[in-house]
Amino acid sequence: MEEDDIFESDDLSMDEVTSSYIEDTEDSDVQSDPTVGTIVGFVEGRYSTAEKARYSDEQRWIKAYQNYRGIYGPDVQFTSTEKSRVFVKVTKTKVLAAYGQIVDVLFGSHKFPISINPTKLPDGIVEAVHFESNPEIKKANEKPSLDQDETKLKPGETIIDLRERLGGMRSKLEPVMGDLKEGEGTTPSQPTFHPAMVAAKKMEKKIHDQLEESNASKQLRNTAFETALFGTGIMKGPFALDKEYPNWDEAGSYSPMYKTIPQTSSVSIWNFYPDPDANNMDEAEYVVERHKMSRSQMRSLKNRPYFRSNSIDSAIEIGESYSKEWWEQVMEDADQETRSERFNVLEFWGYVDTDILKDHDVEIPKELKDKDQVSVNIWICNGQVLRLVMNPFTPAILPYYAVPYEVNPYSFFGVGIAENMDDTQTLMNGFMRMSVDNAALSGNLLIEVDETNLAPGQDLSIYPGKVLRRMGGAPGQSIFGTKFPNVSNENMQMFDKARVLADESTGFPSFAHGQTGVSGVGRTASGISMLMSAANGSIRTVVKNIDDYLLGPLAKAFFSFNMQFDFDSDIKGDLEVKAEGTNSLMANEVRSQRLMQFLGVVQNPALAPFAKMDYIIREIANSMDLDPDKVANSMTDAAIQAEILKKFQEANPPPAPPQAPPGAAPQGAVPAGAQAQDTQGSGGGQVGTGSAPTPGEPGFSGNTGQGQG
Repeated sequence: MEEDDIFESDDLSMDEVTSSYIEDTEDSDVQSDPTVGTIVGFVEGRYSTAEKARYSDEQRWIKAYQNYRGIYGPDVQFTSTEKSRVFVKVTKTKVLAAYGQIVDVLFGSHKFPISINPTKLPDGIVEAVHFESNPEIKKANEKPSLDQDETKLKPGETIIDLRERLGGMRSKLEPVMGDLKEGEGTTPSQPTFHPAMVAAKKMEKKIHDQLEESNASKQLRNTAFETALFGTGIMKGPFALDKEYPNWDEAGSYSPMYKTIPQTSSVSIWNFYPDPDANNMDEAEYVVERHKMSRSQMRSLKNRPYFRSNSIDSAIEIGESYSKEWWEQVMEDADQETRSERFNVLEFWGYVDTDILKDHDVEIPKELKDKDQVSVNIWICNGQVLRLVMNPFTPAILPYYAVPYEVNPYSFFGVGIAENMDDTQTLMNGFMRMSVDNAALSGNLLIEVDETNLAPGQDLSIYPGKVLRRMGGAPGQSIFGTKFPNVSNENMQMFDKARVLADESTGFPSFAHGQTGVSGVGRTASGISMLMSAANGSIRTVVKNIDDYLLGPLAKAFFSFNMQFDFDSDIKGDLEVKAEGTNSLMANEVRSQRLMQFLGVVQNPALAPFAKMDYIIREIANSMDLDPDKVANSMTDAAIQAEILKKFQEANPPPAPPQAPPGAAPQGAVPAGAQAQDTQGSGGGQVGTGSAPTPGEPGFSGNTGQGQG
């Protein structure tokens, strides 16, 4: 199989030949590509500007990382008398607790927390249709002509136009197409269908399948960890990449299958260099991502669309060029080596003036020549342009999503737990070191010896049973022991106070991650429940940030991706994307209980017509972590099946019963003297077999009559 054939896919049309890009060089000679030098300088200039602008943020992140790892930085100097250098890693406990709670909230429903729903007034697809399933009512309502007011069709619209607006339900509603009317059903015999909702849920399932295929849940967890630790998490995507599926043919040879799917990835905050003049991704003009690639990773870029093979070979021939940043040397314990056997690759996404590209001899597509700026994707390494392609997304977006743990309104990067408790972590370390040093000092005696009263030449070491010889002279004690006061309790009280301040500064109390010995209102179940509910306030804010800055934009990007590159008509429609991270804050048990209470309320016959039972059943299944499409059948589906069965019976009536011979009773007639409703076979008689009398009972033939009276 040829390599080009391996990566062919008809599933997605991204990166087709209609994309605008620069051609590869004719050979691997560096000098054969002279026009790209200014492009490389342009990208490196943007990277240098962003790198300098985030230097203060890198110092904050290093401090957060050291507190998480329990490492003292160079700013902490110990005196020669300090024996204890203990580091109490409360920061690690807080960060992991916050990370675990965020993950529990996001994946509480065991699926990626996004949903797709139709807009309030969907355009291009009908919101609801219904038909009359009762033949008697249908016959009574029949009119000689089609009433547009009754069918609620648009002006000039026909049933054919309505069929086009049914979306993915067109084939399903085909058997009842002639009876369909737009709008909600008004009687129990008029089942209602929602084509817009069906299209939305098909799109939602498709996006969930794509996210699962790309292992997006793992990427989201990595992003959530950096969000809690450093204050900002980054995700990237979607991109069309080829995924390999293991497969063996009948002969046992390995013949893998390749499928093009949209994929996401988690970008480390250390490799992310955004526009320094932007406070969020909506304001960013460009983003530069730094890659650390090996030779095999560089060569694998040749299999991706529009990467220039000869330019990649030229970059590899120049050699490894990765130079470690200052923060990399700090994070790698005692590593003084500044170079690495890797390649430094810069990936640029952003807006570039068309005049700049023209000056760089880059051909601008005809449809973009009138625009002042265009969005491009550029990869460079060792002075070579590995890829330059116009942004394939419509509308053009920067495919990066930065979510803050705590929003800093005047900076792109947010504030995390480690930074919030930096001062209290320093206090806890100081008080703990003081307590340990004092305990070591006060735990032993300081011995003072008066040698004038002792015989010379003796060993002055002290141990139990030691005998010291005295000389004659003035009476008095020769050995004195001095005990220092123990103030460890006071230091530990200050340590506990600093820990309480850490709870206040992070908004994450200690009892939320397993602290024992809680007193006061937390001693009872209801009390601890109230405390936990109050503590969830800070997590609600964080999850809301994840919804607004990450899940919502990422889901919209996947939605746009499928609308642009996937031609499945069943998922087309006027739909909106919603992030559901905050919905998981309500426990499924509580939600299920409320649904069951509501179901009990609508059991009242007077209230039953107001309840949408199929929706209630589906929501109960969702609250129990069950797939509603597998465990619940809607009333509308049942009505369609009944309508199909009725039409089948009309087209294929049952055969007539055979005629009885002359003079014989008709088949099925009840014989004379018999009853049609008699199921006992007694002919309607009242005499039954009963039970035989026992000795001594009235009616027993063996009774002698004695003792009776």
